[in-house]
Amino acid sequence: MILLRSHIGSALRAARIEQGRTLRDVAKSARISLGYLSEVERGHKEASSELLNAICTALDLSLSTILLDVATVVRAQEAPLVTLQVVETAA
Repeated sequence: MILLRSHIGSALRAARIEQGRTLRDVAKSARISLGYLSEVERGHKEASSELLNAICTALDLSLSTILLDVATVVRAQEAPLVTLQVVETAA
């Protein structure tokens, strides 16, 4: 089962680490508790769109950037659709 909150949390954590920032720094900038940010990053809490936007703003990222990154990961993990091609033969 795909848990969107886990993928969003992973994307946020990767962005924070790539920037060399601490949980404390980003939580302070986003005006949320350090513990809550940690839970969001670990996929334990599903943040509202307002909180996601605050976290993205603190990371100097657009919300759409994170969502597009997550959509790419989710698409890759989804079960592939099976399509059948009907081939007609001459009788």
